[in-house]
Amino acid sequence: MNRARLSADAAARTEPARALQSPTPARRVWQRFRQQRLGYWSLIIFVVAFAASLAAPLWSNDKPLVVRYDGHLYFPLFKNYAETTFGGDFPTPADYLDPYLKHRFDAPGNFALYPPNRYYYDTLNYFSKAPNPAPPSRQNWLGTDDRGRDLFARLLYGFRVSVEFGLVLTLIGTVLGIAAGAVQGYFGGRTDIVGQRLIEIWAAMPELYLLIIFSAIFEPGFILLIVLLSLFGWIGLSDYVRAEFLRNRQQDYVRAARAMGLSNWQIMWRHVLPNSLTPVITFLPFRMSGSILALTSLDFLGLGVPSPTPSLGELLAQGKANLDAWWISMSTFGVLVAMLLLLTFMGDALRNALDTRISDAMRAGGNQ
Repeated sequence: MNRARLSADAAARTEPARALQSPTPARRVWQRFRQQRLGYWSLIIFVVAFAASLAAPLWSNDKPLVVRYDGHLYFPLFKNYAETTFGGDFPTPADYLDPYLKHRFDAPGNFALYPPNRYYYDTLNYFSKAPNPAPPSRQNWLGTDDRGRDLFARLLYGFRVSVEFGLVLTLIGTVLGIAAGAVQGYFGGRTDIVGQRLIEIWAAMPELYLLIIFSAIFEPGFILLIVLLSLFGWIGLSDYVRAEFLRNRQQDYVRAARAMGLSNWQIMWRHVLPNSLTPVITFLPFRMSGSILALTSLDFLGLGVPSPTPSLGELLAQGKANLDAWWISMSTFGVLVAMLLLLTFMGDALRNALDTRISDAMRAGGNQ
């Protein structure tokens, strides 16, 4: 009995201590970020939209998810089947938009479960009765482009390609920018001067001309664009990291780490870098939006990803060439603006959350 009472008293004493325990810096940043309602909900919407685009084949595809035919189950989404498998005459891959196959699947005992949108990003509906580009209809929710491809599918997969491109380019640029800025800012002196002059020379090179030259020599593609844009995408971030390292290397904790015998790389990685990440984290959403705009611009000029890869820039070029097909430019412009606005709101909220000069009361008041 006494042991149980002692345990209860100890638990009662530890509860106030836990309540008074200070949250970690990361948790405080997250709490302040959640108070930025516009940025917080922008993050939620953006993550949900990207997750939906990653699962795009499950709800925008020209192949059924599952088919039951003559007592057997088939999964066309994961395996290609010949037309003869479903009673056709040719051993070519089955075209599931063919009215003949639809009629076979509607026979008693058979069925086919289709995605909500029955088109892939490169699907050409040879059985459509409307000329291309076709306006929105029950078959094509947002219409078709000038080649007869479903516009909703092109936008969905194009959004995924744009976000993946932005994430990869942002990751590479962040790593290179942190490395270059950290070395210059921490060592300073001659290392900083030589590094700055080399960066200025490199930044003066005409990036667009290099893209045009390499696009003429090599076949344009996702990897080529990542490599070429990564050569210049780290320069802006390196300046911020360099300034933070120049400031933090004079702090007392750095002097104490040197006195304890830690190496320069240990000091940079364990002590200076964690205290210099505020501009890096704030820079990320804006860097990502810049990467997406760069890909869109190159695709619009015909220097981006090759056809039939879904691209927002290519759809904007189609809208410019087909002004009477208003649904192409309007829907593409809406998706692009919404994506960039979400990233901008996230960046503003993240900047406010990391700015310790703004009190929580001011943040809460500004969100009302």
